[in-house]
Amino acid sequence: MGMHGAIARLPDGQLDPLRDAYRAAVAARRRRTLVGSAILLAAVLVAGGVAEIDLRRVAENIHRLPDYVARIFTLDDGRPVWRDPAEWMWGVGYWTRLLGETVLIAYLGTATGAVLGFFLCFFASANLAPGGWTRVASRRCLEFCRTVPELVFALLFVQAFGLGPLPGVLAISIHTAGALGKLFAEVVENIDMRPVEGAKSCGASWSQAIRYAVMPQVASNLASYALLRFEINVRGAAVMGFVGAGGIGQDLIEAIRKFYYPDVSAMLVLIILCVTAIDLATERLRHRLLGWEHPR
Repeated sequence: MGMHGAIARLPDGQLDPLRDAYRAAVAARRRRTLVGSAILLAAVLVAGGVAEIDLRRVAENIHRLPDYVARIFTLDDGRPVWRDPAEWMWGVGYWTRLLGETVLIAYLGTATGAVLGFFLCFFASANLAPGGWTRVASRRCLEFCRTVPELVFALLFVQAFGLGPLPGVLAISIHTAGALGKLFAEVVENIDMRPVEGAKSCGASWSQAIRYAVMPQVASNLASYALLRFEINVRGAAVMGFVGAGGIGQDLIEAIRKFYYPDVSAMLVLIILCVTAIDLATERLRHRLLGWEHPR
């Protein structure tokens, strides 16, 4: 082997300090891992105690879950639901209308929340906010909107406006504004600022710089996040009905409370099929907006 192929070896006197430093670094990392694992385990145990998690009770009653699932897929005469689809899906027309109402609640709530989040995101972003107080106020507003659960908002609006789709739309709108506003602001903060600086140097106003220098960079991502949120809100809108905020959730919770077992499974199947179809459609749209799919 030539001189160029030889592997240089340091003397032991120079290697020993390097070995010692390596061992010390590995030992320190192990200690940090062990300490972190111990803290995590302690936190899990404390959380379990506060939540009154009883593993023995879970083990003793876990069989009830598969029993209930089997029951909801059984007709009143004891036959499996697929033996008589007409009997099982007796209310498919009515449930489909309620499901359509649920989708419309999610659509309107998502559209309204996306518009609100869109306007607030520029005031909440660190690189485009007109002033420090404007950014702080916008951030706190978005945090409040997404921190309060949708069901809490729905309960408040049901008390104010009565039963029906309106409370669901308002609850989803506010929560969506908070969630999308934060995501939109993070997208805006990652833009290339050179086009913005160029637009301002040519005399563009703050709004004009956003229109011509920012929007071309972020439009596809904002639309993608809005579509993703719509998928989430369809599932959320179904739950809104549990508190009287319209949609198929109202009939679903009534069927659960009155032990109409086959009706529960029928509505669940319809919800799953609807959400799956929406997920597939919006996924294709999001991929096209992000440029992940190209025509052959």
